[in-house]
Amino acid sequence: MSWARDEAGGVVLELLVQPRASRTRVLGEHGGRLKIQLAAPPVDGAANAALVEFLAEALEVRKQDVVLVRGETGRRKAVRVTSVSAARAVAALVH
Repeated sequence: MSWARDEAGGVVLELLVQPRASRTRVLGEHGGRLKIQLAAPPVDGAANAALVEFLAEALEVRKQDVVLVRGETGRRKAVRVTSVSAARAVAALVH
């Protein structure tokens, strides 16, 4: 998948995030990124925190292993997850 690429020690996920949705869920690939809806609003970092928590739970890693690399204030984000391969991330996030 073009939205998940292996890097040293983990994977980088290219995401398109839609905050303030009715519920938190993965919608699928959209324009080369994985689209994720978040129930949290984009206020005071709530959506970013919800994204980190959602990814940590889905990928079965600690929240500390999920780091926002790019896109802190935008909808297009890059997230690095340590100790996870691209193949494992794809399997866990796309059902």
